[in-house]
Amino acid sequence: MSSKQTLSALLLGLVTVSLTLASTQARAASNASYAYGSSAFTQLISDSSAAVSAPGVQSFPEWFAAAFQKTPAAALPGHAGLSLEAALKLRAAELKAETNTAKRVVLERDTAAWLHKAIKASIPKFSLERGYEFVYTVKNGERQCLLQSVLIAGLMQKMGLDAGIAMVWKNEKGAATNLSHVVTVLKLADGHQVQVDASDPTPFAGHQGLFLWDAPTKGYRFLGTVFGPDHTLTAYKEMNGKTVDLELVNLLPYNYVRSQFYYYRGERTPGGFADTHKTDVGQQNSIRFLEQAIAYAPENPLAQYVLGRVYARQGRAEVAKNQLEQGYKLYLGSGFVPQGPLEAYRALKR
Repeated sequence: MSSKQTLSALLLGLVTVSLTLASTQARAASNASYAYGSSAFTQLISDSSAAVSAPGVQSFPEWFAAAFQKTPAAALPGHAGLSLEAALKLRAAELKAETNTAKRVVLERDTAAWLHKAIKASIPKFSLERGYEFVYTVKNGERQCLLQSVLIAGLMQKMGLDAGIAMVWKNEKGAATNLSHVVTVLKLADGHQVQVDASDPTPFAGHQGLFLWDAPTKGYRFLGTVFGPDHTLTAYKEMNGKTVDLELVNLLPYNYVRSQFYYYRGERTPGGFADTHKTDVGQQNSIRFLEQAIAYAPENPLAQYVLGRVYARQGRAEVAKNQLEQGYKLYLGSGFVPQGPLEAYRALKR
């Protein structure tokens, strides 16, 4: 090989390394937007405090640090007695120091399993009605799928891991739902992914359909999942069965995360949408929270659809029709229309 060819090969190698590094950094930046303790995560806690009047309630970070410390089962394996902050720093240093890809993947999965156990142990109660509010986690030790998934993802991000959340539209048994669950997704060093679900007794889940951000179409997509051994996610797939590379799919961005908290407030507020004893005040509160959810993420189809349902119950036929149509179009554009929105849309056309 001539010196000129050698130089060209060297330059090509440097470019390849630079592009690979840039791609890796871009992937990390795409999801590392609400690391635990960051201003973004603190905003989620502040939103909860603003939504729930609870004077004198201890701050969530203080409460969680104390709950972690006094719960032996939550401790970092092999390091009983460490504070939450110390445990996170230690594991972050271990992850940073591990340069062997296979060994790092093992450490990443071990970290996910630790957090899965720590959250379930330190926040022991599950509550659909209130567990999405950080305030009620402090008051009652309650959690729900969104809060637990965001908390796990935020803790992972704080340790330098590439993690975030996804909405589940098809569960492990293959049953389709209307975005009724939330799960943490961790991107591993080898390019694969795992779902971490604190609603399950074991750490790694196998939900068959996730709602995510699709980079090629620059929109939200309903995608199927392809798994290898040990619940390792190896690819996504479109409704027509076409495989989608994991690299082309991002987890849900911060604005959607914040929107989903407001969605649950609209759904579960006393006297509101999901309450069996509905009140005028409750319905108005549902509208207020759902409108805020849509303000943060207009592409949130679930919030758009449920707002239309609330309008319909109030007898506001025209505005309900427009809202339900908007929700239907968002579902359709994302690749799948669940049964409820589909039936609501068909009813509009009768």
